[in-house]
Amino acid sequence: MGLLDILLGRTKPVAPDLDRLFALPSAAVTLEAATGFTPTGHGAVCFATVEGAAFEQTHREVRALLDADTDRTGPPVDLVRDDHGYSWLVSRRSPGELSLLVNDLHAVNSSMEVNGFGPQLLCSLAGFRAADPGDGRRLALVYLYKRGTFYPFAPLPGPGQRRDNALELQVRGALSGDLGIEQDLGRWFPVWGAPGL
Repeated sequence: MGLLDILLGRTKPVAPDLDRLFALPSAAVTLEAATGFTPTGHGAVCFATVEGAAFEQTHREVRALLDADTDRTGPPVDLVRDDHGYSWLVSRRSPGELSLLVNDLHAVNSSMEVNGFGPQLLCSLAGFRAADPGDGRRLALVYLYKRGTFYPFAPLPGPGQRRDNALELQVRGALSGDLGIEQDLGRWFPVWGAPGL
């Protein structure tokens, strides 16, 4: 960063650190103790939609990489497009395999980054649910690729798009020692209808 950047108030963007994803399993233990939320085993990587042969090749490489896991059942990664035009690579594991899910998310992000699609990466998320199945509440811990930080997103069950802000703030307080939590609440973007949540 140069003198002109300092004078004009420009800041250098934070470099993505995908290894921060590996903090999720220990944060999940803290999350369960503080709120009772447990992993669903579902997660996803979101990116700006990309067309073309290069992306299709990257998608095939990711599938082949995750297919190499002989313990996996079903499709390793699904490609889903949401209503807003974003693409999601979704991975599903059993709820007790959060570490393996994090490995999947890291592999997808890394593969896209190595193949030149880093600028299109937006976020990754891991899904959680209330321990009581009748509760119906869900929660995602969302990793912002370009910021290198996490934030909680808790949609309320039922019709409409409403968030459980109290739960999100409770999670922020509980996980501030485990994860690099995004301090700017304006960047806690809602990911309505995100696959993997």
